[in-house]
Amino acid sequence: MKLTILGGGGFRVPLVYGALLGDHAEGRVTRVVLHDVDDRRLYAVARVLAEQAAGVPDAPEVSTTTDLDEALRGADFVFSAIRVGGLEGRANDERVALAEGVLGQETVGAGGIAYGLRTVPVAVDIARRVARLAPDAWVINFTNPAGLVTEAMSRHLGDRVIGICDSPVGLGRRIARVLGADPREAWIDYVGLNHLGWVRGLYVKGRDELPRLLADLPLLGSFEEGRLFGADWLQSLGAVPNEYLHYYYYNRETVRAYQQAEKTRGAFLHDQQARFYTQVGNPDIPALATWDRTRAEREATYMAENRETAGAGDRDEGDLSGGYEKVALALMRAVARDERTTLILNVRNRSTLSALDGDAVIEVPCLVDAQGAHPVSVDPLPDHATGLVCAVKAVEREVLRAAESGSRTHAVKAFALHPLVDSVNVARRLVDGYTAVHPGLAYLK
Repeated sequence: MKLTILGGGGFRVPLVYGALLGDHAEGRVTRVVLHDVDDRRLYAVARVLAEQAAGVPDAPEVSTTTDLDEALRGADFVFSAIRVGGLEGRANDERVALAEGVLGQETVGAGGIAYGLRTVPVAVDIARRVARLAPDAWVINFTNPAGLVTEAMSRHLGDRVIGICDSPVGLGRRIARVLGADPREAWIDYVGLNHLGWVRGLYVKGRDELPRLLADLPLLGSFEEGRLFGADWLQSLGAVPNEYLHYYYYNRETVRAYQQAEKTRGAFLHDQQARFYTQVGNPDIPALATWDRTRAEREATYMAENRETAGAGDRDEGDLSGGYEKVALALMRAVARDERTTLILNVRNRSTLSALDGDAVIEVPCLVDAQGAHPVSVDPLPDHATGLVCAVKAVEREVLRAAESGSRTHAVKAFALHPLVDSVNVARRLVDGYTAVHPGLAYLK
């Protein structure tokens, strides 16, 4: 089975390949094609993968290419993990927004909109190529903003594109762990959009254990979300939010922390990964050990400003091991082998949330089998969550309209409608600022 990874020179690709190395069942991936626009990055990641595969019997064969059509042709699965504009683009997303006093995070607020405006035209082109060159392939989208990009691609691929994110899985794992439950045996009642969802229940053997957690202040304060949001706020919500909702609930504090930080997250990762790719470009330097050290630093500093603002301390050791590669492998197994499972995924709404239309991509538990991912029925969100979900989905739709039409008017509207952008004038200046630093936004007129 052929797996094509777009963004194959990306730093997290070894996580996926490492998961594949542990899969020895019939129908497994036997060939991995890495595609990237940067030869240097491909070389570095291919070195890491080669060291991972050393001594592993029947390790999937790895090849690299900068030819997108060649990479896609004949693929059974396509993992899309591209970063349009690179980490320099992410750093610019952050700087332009912070200069206007608003959030510039990668997927949330102004930064997420700018990233989406750059990424959607490229993702749509990929979707069209997949439909032409590999019409039977399943596309698993890792590319952020994951919900927005998955919805853009779904207009050309239908239900054969599925978005994934490790945030809900990690959240469910932490809640189960603090309750003394096995995460593998827990049903997580989670719903929302990507990076904008809530756990409303965690069921073990048919019993909802979340009320026990919410009633116990010391227990609530003992895990990451309790420390991040505050136990009293989780009790008020009656739910546990995805960590990215910290940007909404504590926006003023987070923006101030980002403005005061020595470097933005994008600038930190840009410098860190520049060192990594330079080092691994030297064939005398051990690639895998260098990657392991760099990844440990990357994971330990994740959302550091948010944790500092909340006084939440360092991340727990159990949360430093990643997780999205496990979701991707479980999804691929379920589809390729009909190994039915339940996963929280980004899929078309159909009739799951009545406040949104059927084509809106949401993040929700899904039953997965050889026919794809099927969202399960869930209870409606409370009014405060419904309002936020509808507002952000309206922003995403304006981004899609702007990307399709090249309309600056729709781009300004996307920024202006976002709950974390507080002025139409700021929205106009954001569009001006982003088009000045991003060549990929030259299409906006």
